[in-house]
Amino acid sequence: MARQVDLIQGTLEMLILKAVSLGKLHGYGVLLRIQQISGEQLVIQQGSLYPALYRLEHEGAISSEWGESENNRRAKYYTLTPAGRKQLIAETERWNQMAGIIAAILRMQEAQS
Repeated sequence: MARQVDLIQGTLEMLILKAVSLGKLHGYGVLLRIQQISGEQLVIQQGSLYPALYRLEHEGAISSEWGESENNRRAKYYTLTPAGRKQLIAETERWNQMAGIIAAILRMQEAQS
């Protein structure tokens, strides 16, 4: 069984934007999509997810509308806005740049004494 890993601080909003970019989702669906894409290695806590969704909506990165979920319950569905798409692209570029820098540092060999 794969080991679950902790989410790196500052990545939740980027992951939410990515999940929503793949299609309209309700809040719990965002959580499930991230878990699914990660191969069940990332677990998002609802206590972190919903404040992040609120922040992203307040900032204009996502929009929402009420609808009916698969189990016939009222649910808020989120979609990516043009501003959110730009934010996702920028955050993805920053993430890839930082990951490359860290990988280069970790590849450095110890100095031989």
